[in-house]
Amino acid sequence: MIQVHHFTFNAFQENTYLLNHSITKECIIIDPGCATTAEQQALSSYIDGNALTPIRLINTHCHIDHVLGNAFVADRYGLNLEAHRLEEPVLASCDAVSKAYGIPFAGSPPIHSYLEEGHAVDLGGIPLSILLTPGHSPGSICLHASTQGWLIGGDVLFYNSIGRTDLPGGDHQTLIGSILAKLMPLPETTIVYPGHGPQTTIGQEKNNNPFFKGCHLQPPREKYRL
Repeated sequence: MIQVHHFTFNAFQENTYLLNHSITKECIIIDPGCATTAEQQALSSYIDGNALTPIRLINTHCHIDHVLGNAFVADRYGLNLEAHRLEEPVLASCDAVSKAYGIPFAGSPPIHSYLEEGHAVDLGGIPLSILLTPGHSPGSICLHASTQGWLIGGDVLFYNSIGRTDLPGGDHQTLIGSILAKLMPLPETTIVYPGHGPQTTIGQEKNNNPFFKGCHLQPPREKYRL
């Protein structure tokens, strides 16, 4: 079974996720946002204290708040970065974005392996399916553990909200289409672990999210082809 643990890091209150297999003790680090020595220590102490072995470093997307700890994790655990290929220009812009926000940024390794729609990430024999869900960022992905009943959602879908679309590469209609086509068809009991804020479920967002409440939840394929 995969256990999901999260940390809330940096000034943007970003959720960093650590997925570990209860038997093999292997773990995957997703969107490390640890920006300070204390935050880096919190992450590494949890890993070391639970005798976990990090095997993969994944970004759901490459906005600055989700990559602040990429260099730390890659260097400490000898991992290569994995993300969608469309996130390369987003990652390349992080130096300029960090300067604009006045946030210290240690840089990030380049994307080494591309995660594409239809791929699956394996953790202890449990597959995590890759869903391409652009709109917040061009190559935003979600990781769906169908056998476990949860989803790592990045900044696509939040509790009673959705990701912002006013950043470079964002598009509101594309994001709405991604959610309707890829997430809303999932079982309503599916837990969504978002990039910010509390967890939610697909059913909760179907019934209460103001962006979708009362609307037709199955988009025309020709309009929302991704």
